[in-house]
Amino acid sequence: MNVIQATLTGALIGGLYALMAAGLSVTWGVLRIINLAHFGLILIGAYLTFQVATSWHLDPVLTLVVTVPAMFVAGAAIQWLFDRLRLTEFNSLLVSFGLLIITIQVTSNIWSADFRRMSADVNPYATQSVALGRLVFPVTTLVAFGLAALVVLGAHLVLRRTFAGRAMRAIAQDRAVAGAFGVDHRRLSVLLGGVVGATAALAGMVFALSNALTPDTAYEWFGTVFAVVILGGIGEVVGTFAAGILVGVLSGVVSAVWSPAAAPFVLFSAIILALLLRPQGLFAAGGVR
Repeated sequence: MNVIQATLTGALIGGLYALMAAGLSVTWGVLRIINLAHFGLILIGAYLTFQVATSWHLDPVLTLVVTVPAMFVAGAAIQWLFDRLRLTEFNSLLVSFGLLIITIQVTSNIWSADFRRMSADVNPYATQSVALGRLVFPVTTLVAFGLAALVVLGAHLVLRRTFAGRAMRAIAQDRAVAGAFGVDHRRLSVLLGGVVGATAALAGMVFALSNALTPDTAYEWFGTVFAVVILGGIGEVVGTFAAGILVGVLSGVVSAVWSPAAAPFVLFSAIILALLLRPQGLFAAGGVR
């Protein structure tokens, strides 16, 4: 029963990993930008959720009416900057890492390096759970999984069914040819940056529901989120969701049957093996989807 509980809980937590990774995967796959500043936007989204919910005594989920527009603007501004600087893929890694460092320092200056957590009267979700027989699921993990599923489904439909989505896929394949057919890659890239920023607000809100916050938390996301992006296939939103679940399940099961300390070792050993056997990613299907 412990293994079953760990498996299902891990799958739900994997929804949070997928939510964090989706924006990074799409910008990397479509725009050829490795945007580490995305982690900073998630961090700011989490702190804004904490601040707005605590100061205004607003339901944490309703803080999205503030954080989503704010992170949309921030994400669009960052992408506009990247376009103006004409960054290559490698240079985007360096510049966005610098922006991440600045974001972490600003966060530390505003909220200090102390742990911050929403109190129970502000955040009732932290103590709520849903029981199915002997299985118990925290509400926060259900929220994370549900939002991840909605974001991935929405992104998949936009990329496959809309003109903007098809234009983005064309940019991912060949920007010059897409431009020759009238696709304005600058406008679309800024729009995509804004949407990715909005997903960062969602991920930040979900993280703040069940975790204490410190500025250095952003560094802790690197390994797991990059694992999800690589295993899912760069630019593959559906693959990212599947990879998030896989990583969550693997971490949960290893923690239950062995030790939580062993989970990173097993996880990254499995990633190395997977990349040796299938370097394009376990769930890659040959394009942005």
